[in-house]
Amino acid sequence: MAILWLLAALLLMSFMLLPFLRRRRGAVGLVPAGHPDAADPAAYGFVRQEELDVRMPGPDEDLLNVLDLVERTGDHRAAHQLLAGTEAEGEVRWQRVQAFAGAASLELQQRPGGVHETPGGQWLRVWRAEQPKDAGGAAVHAEFLVQQAWRTSTPGTDEFRIIMEEARNACGQAALLAPGDPVPYIVELSIARGLAYPQPEYEKLWLNILDRAPHHMGAHLAALHYWCEKWHGSREQAYAFAEAAAARAPEGSLLAALPLFAVFEHLPEVNLVASFYRSEVVTKAMHGALHAVHAADPDDPVLAHVRHLLVFFLVRAERWAEALDQLLHVDGHVGALPWTLSADPAADFAVYRALAVAGYEANGGSPANLPG
Repeated sequence: MAILWLLAALLLMSFMLLPFLRRRRGAVGLVPAGHPDAADPAAYGFVRQEELDVRMPGPDEDLLNVLDLVERTGDHRAAHQLLAGTEAEGEVRWQRVQAFAGAASLELQQRPGGVHETPGGQWLRVWRAEQPKDAGGAAVHAEFLVQQAWRTSTPGTDEFRIIMEEARNACGQAALLAPGDPVPYIVELSIARGLAYPQPEYEKLWLNILDRAPHHMGAHLAALHYWCEKWHGSREQAYAFAEAAAARAPEGSLLAALPLFAVFEHLPEVNLVASFYRSEVVTKAMHGALHAVHAADPDDPVLAHVRHLLVFFLVRAERWAEALDQLLHVDGHVGALPWTLSADPAADFAVYRALAVAGYEANGGSPANLPG
């Protein structure tokens, strides 16, 4: 699937090799750069492509400050303090665990170490050595191992299995250190997918999460992958899982948007036909996600994830004004689906953003009459 999305991204990127987009009422095309009909995303106050933050889907200034400090100094203590003060059952803790693990994994990839060089991510190893009973450090270490397995090895190989088994043990240790914390079990969802847990074992793991955080959107997003046809389920099972979660979601919960993620995971190969994105199944999922976004708390940490995916679908469906409305809320950060599947998330996002602006202006819109 990642390869297919990369091909789609490369196809869309080809638009950027030709100068900007033209606007003409009822049509979207291409004109030379500087042409008076060229749509200009900068007129809407959007961040320059090279300044887009690919690390997170939306702002978390506390996390960014701590990440910068840890990466600059190699001192883990700020990360420990931030996680220690983050609510265990909430979405933010899961996102921060992922971010710290991802930072350590990326550092190690960039600096694998050698005879005269300390490997990247050393701060995480020091954290675990100095505070072996710290639940936050244990969870980050487990997620780090999971990311290392997916990043450095191939599912089904001995190397992949060895790393995943180590991660599974790390999840168990993290769970013992914080019995009420769902994060170690959410980390294990990825292990279950990679190691192909039998469905009864997977469902037992899922019940551990539901007992601790029944409406955790991040957990549902992680669990959805297992039920997809490219892994251990089917399109029908994935849709059923997503729709059941949406049906039992409390008012204001973004779980109502989960069916849109299920649709995304089962898109046909490189389908650029707009009519598909106006089909009943896709339209129903989009409307559910739009309703969820409208009803959600503006500070919900998962809101940006849903908005980013809506940008993708709304642009494909040529619903330009609605796409632009979502872009105005998330611009500046691109660390979310579908952009993270691209080799260059910022460039992929910028293409969709430019298309949204061009389509909006082609139908009479302008910065002076922005939606919302």
